[in-house]
Amino acid sequence: MPMPHVALAVLIAAIWGFNFVVIRLGLDAFPPLLFNGLRFAVASLPFLLFFRSPGVPWRWVISTGLVLGVMKFSLLFLAMAHGMPAGLASVVMQAQALFSVVFAALLLGERPGQVQWAGLSIAAFGLVVIAADMDMGAGLIAFATLIAAAACWGFANILTRRAAAPQPLAFMIWVSAVPPLPMLGLSWIFEGPEAIAAAFAALDTRGIMAVLYIGLLSTTACFAAWSLLLRQYKASLVAPFTLLVPVFGLLSAWMVLEEIPSAIKLGGAALILIGLMVNAGLLKWLTGWQTVRSRA
Repeated sequence: MPMPHVALAVLIAAIWGFNFVVIRLGLDAFPPLLFNGLRFAVASLPFLLFFRSPGVPWRWVISTGLVLGVMKFSLLFLAMAHGMPAGLASVVMQAQALFSVVFAALLLGERPGQVQWAGLSIAAFGLVVIAADMDMGAGLIAFATLIAAAACWGFANILTRRAAAPQPLAFMIWVSAVPPLPMLGLSWIFEGPEAIAAAFAALDTRGIMAVLYIGLLSTTACFAAWSLLLRQYKASLVAPFTLLVPVFGLLSAWMVLEEIPSAIKLGGAALILIGLMVNAGLLKWLTGWQTVRSRA
């Protein structure tokens, strides 16, 4: 992989990692359900005219939009709104890899190897370590909500694989068009018209930039660039760059929000990252990357 494309992959991971800090800031401007709906409206509506069809049956678009957009991101935003630190959230959300493997085994008949199970076991133990260090009550509820979000993400990965969209960007644009109306309805019911009106009345530059960052940059632009990389290189060469997302998430939360997790939580986060590296076959990936680089 040429260095400009390596730099692009690292930049995408950095944007996705910083995304959790932006979510934390955006939640100061919007209630979580409304914020989620606005994010997907910005990510999809301006681009529907350019992508007239998702290229797959509508059942895959709607089901993925509901699971990924309505369920996964609502749970993530709710967890962070109720106290889950941004940096730690960026790590715990990587539990989606564990759920993806489990769902793939149950629904697609894909059996992970012993190395994969070993890596996932290490990551799962890291989650247990973090959970054990969470405050009882609201902190533990926020953690459980985040795990539910990771499970939804894992299931959405299976739906995306089954959809097998020939144009991933068009598929994601139409998937992003599913959540706005349901989220507006849920926000109206659970957060109330007063909260919605108050958020728009007090809207400032920070709130607008948070929606634009998450909707346009993190979702549309980064997914377009990621799809470009996946079209040119093997997924096994590109996908491990996502391991940098929680690293950037922790660093940016420390630098911007001054979040300093406890030593136990950092230990749990390290176990999750190590487990994901084992599961992703990092040594094999590094060997492949060096081979591709030597041929470039």
